[in-house]
Amino acid sequence: MVGSTGGGSAELLRNFIGGRWVDSRAQESLPVHNPARGVVIARTPLSTGEDVDDAVKAATAAFPGWSETPPVVRARALFRFQQLLEANFEELARIVTTEHGKTLDESRGSVRRGIECVEVACGGPSLLMGSALENVAAGIDCVAMRQPIGVCAAIAPFNFPAMVPLWFLPFAIASGNTIVVKPSEQVPLSQRKMFELLSQCDLPPGVINLVHGGRTVVETLCDHPGIRALSFVGSTAVARQVWKRATAAGKRTQALGGAKNFVIMMPDADLEHAIPTVAESFYGCAGERCLAGSILVPVGNAHTNVRDRMVAAA
Repeated sequence: MVGSTGGGSAELLRNFIGGRWVDSRAQESLPVHNPARGVVIARTPLSTGEDVDDAVKAATAAFPGWSETPPVVRARALFRFQQLLEANFEELARIVTTEHGKTLDESRGSVRRGIECVEVACGGPSLLMGSALENVAAGIDCVAMRQPIGVCAAIAPFNFPAMVPLWFLPFAIASGNTIVVKPSEQVPLSQRKMFELLSQCDLPPGVINLVHGGRTVVETLCDHPGIRALSFVGSTAVARQVWKRATAAGKRTQALGGAKNFVIMMPDADLEHAIPTVAESFYGCAGERCLAGSILVPVGNAHTNVRDRMVAAA
């Protein structure tokens, strides 16, 4: 339910722009619920286009210096971030469970996958190496160089609030780009914690920016001329809209929607092995995995046995 920014006793979250925590200009906010207890634990400001513009300006100002920073120096910031994530692992997992409702074991798993992304990005000095081949034709050499492109944006979903932003953020840092992150308005607390940790990693002001909000923030990120590339994860319907809008604005766009995966069960399938695996795919993480099994197709006379075993496994 949308309310005024001053309503209720729950904390109103702040944006992180230009190396500082700042109040949003928002006049409205949304409640963040603990789904296990049914209580409001925070409020997400519905930030304005002006808030987004502030973040893009900060990221734009930081880009020249950060893009010229040697890759090994950028990697050191990520090594520090990885260490802080490990030191705060349990707290992060509990934040995810509190704001989202996953089991604690599932939250730990998602935080672990996110940390692994940071570990990969720490290899930036090697990953960013180009290639060269002399004399590919008479008098012609071929050289490929990887260069930072500018300000990037990441729009994250509700189902994996800690993991998915780490698909993008550490790689933007490693590659010399600057970034504006928009977490889901339903589950913003894990990203706040991550930005608190990132603020301890000696990143120049403006390299990383966090803007809370809803549709207005998404549309402004898609349209803003200062953003060169945008990544989105969410529903297929919204992914299509984001891709259309962002590409129309000339951005490199990665829009990842959901996947409806079919699982085909043949009559000779090893059900002792298959049923637990399929049940975990369908029901693990409350079925909210982007690549979860969604439709089970038993073939021939497998139907009755598969159905009964799936019910028992659930």
